[in-house]
Amino acid sequence: MTSSKKAGGLSFFEDLHPPKSRFLEDVLTGLAKPQKSIPPKHFYDARGSALFDDITGTDDYYVTRTELGILDTIAGDIAEMAGPGAVVIEPGSGSSVKIDKLLTALDQPAGYIGLDISRDHLVAACEDLAARFDGLSVGAVCADFTQPVPIDDLPIPDGKRLVFFPGSTIGNFEPAGSKSLLERFRGWLRAGDAILIGADRVKSAEVLETAYDDTQGVTAAFNLNLLTRINRELNGDIDIDAFSHRAVWNSELARVEMHLVAEHDLTFTVSGKTFAMKMGETIHTENSHKFTIDRFGALAASAGLTVKAHWSDERGYFTLYWLERA
Repeated sequence: MTSSKKAGGLSFFEDLHPPKSRFLEDVLTGLAKPQKSIPPKHFYDARGSALFDDITGTDDYYVTRTELGILDTIAGDIAEMAGPGAVVIEPGSGSSVKIDKLLTALDQPAGYIGLDISRDHLVAACEDLAARFDGLSVGAVCADFTQPVPIDDLPIPDGKRLVFFPGSTIGNFEPAGSKSLLERFRGWLRAGDAILIGADRVKSAEVLETAYDDTQGVTAAFNLNLLTRINRELNGDIDIDAFSHRAVWNSELARVEMHLVAEHDLTFTVSGKTFAMKMGETIHTENSHKFTIDRFGALAASAGLTVKAHWSDERGYFTLYWLERA
């Protein structure tokens, strides 16, 4: 760990970034499957993180602005439930738009810890927060939050912990994985601590598919950037122009699926391993599961958590949940 405190600086920085071999292992394993797939956490190099920020500002992607609207509406409720001197822990922190609203709403928060796999993006966002929130202890942890993170060993202030997990990132996991992740977050909680988590709702296929295949093509660029990253970091020779982006609503599994579609038969190599794809074959890169309120409550209960409160927008597009240990 490297620790420093200066004007506009971080209270601490912990670098637990997964080794490059993890990325290579995931790619080689995923491309060898009958349905090729790559975990979505590998989207987030510096370029991917910037593109995702751009996605959240598109007209078609309703998720971010809807959640921000809910946060504006419930600011008083959140401040009362969290109490003064709270410490916010944000896995998958990314940019600072949502955390700005939360920290502003809270009563004299004592600390903020951002966790993200994209090191440069994380440090820049946390340093920006530290500069703008005078007196707030800000720490950054570069880590894969789906793996063990030693929260109790970090030099964080005392105070009620509030794990903030917005954006419906919970929907990127298969049901067993989302349960395991909530159990991991539950392990970070002590008596009286809580989780504030956002989850997108089931809605029409048209709205959902447009949100994940925006008319500006930003999501397509985000998806295709994964191939660029593989070529750059894993000695790949994938023809990026041979692939297109596809987003489709799977009503049976209540999820939007993102794929990279081969436009013609092709072969390519990654770190010396050769792979072949037929025209129309896909690499499955992301799922975004959508929830009903009852279904999300059941998921939380399966992880030993209780829904103490929940808030939705007027259209019922999105819901924020306050969870505590059961």
